[in-house]
Amino acid sequence: MPRRAGVPDGRMNDPAYQRLTQWLEGLDSAAVAFSGGADSGLLLALARDAWGGRVLALTLVAPYMVRQEISDAVAFASGLGVRHELLELSMPQSMEDNPPERCYLCKHALYEQLTAAAERLGFGTVLDGTNLDDLKDYRPGLRAVRELGIRTPLLDCSITKADVHRISHALGLPSWRKPTNACLLTRLPFGQRVTMSALQRIEEAERILLAHGFDWVRVRLHGGLARIEVAREQRGRLLAEAEAVVTALRALGFRHVTLDLEGYRLGSMNEPVD
Repeated sequence: MPRRAGVPDGRMNDPAYQRLTQWLEGLDSAAVAFSGGADSGLLLALARDAWGGRVLALTLVAPYMVRQEISDAVAFASGLGVRHELLELSMPQSMEDNPPERCYLCKHALYEQLTAAAERLGFGTVLDGTNLDDLKDYRPGLRAVRELGIRTPLLDCSITKADVHRISHALGLPSWRKPTNACLLTRLPFGQRVTMSALQRIEEAERILLAHGFDWVRVRLHGGLARIEVAREQRGRLLAEAEAVVTALRALGFRHVTLDLEGYRLGSMNEPVD
């Protein structure tokens, strides 16, 4: 089980940690939009420490979410001992062609459902784990967050991804080294028709690479071509294991398998719209 804030008086001598805990002390309860990742994991853990049982974790389950992320979220919330609800969401029709504003459409649909569920369960405030570094990427979903009145403690407190990892490590949270794992739609070009078979093929390809020990992975789909991104220091090893990787991914239906020489990076599918 993740431990509580791990110093005797419940505080760390870390300015980012102190800003965030002081922000949370301004509330007495809330629901946390909980993906199972590092950002929302830290937020949920500190909310649990601040309010005890007066916190609710809400996780969206949609066709374009990575299934392992859902499993991780369930295990993390259980380890914290907080109430956790899974909310089912089908593919919104407006997102079926993966439009450039898909993140806005997704967040709007997601947070409308999360807000309704939170209110039904007695929680009037919903928190989101957006951090300061998220502003560096193309994030139209932030508009939906603001429009629907979702609060963003990490952003309000100028908490960066490095802060999240450092504080999470100090608190012994299992998510401290977890890579950012956006939804599977981010592996598809804008304007490409979304199919369950394509999403499943991408998810299985990334699962294979993770099983090979590549812990920062994206498989981007371009028609029948799989463009693999791994951490830059792991590119050489991927080339050394190329034959086995190509065989495995071709068995999933990819006609061509390539390595992106720039390596793993967030938002590479967003570059045409930056």
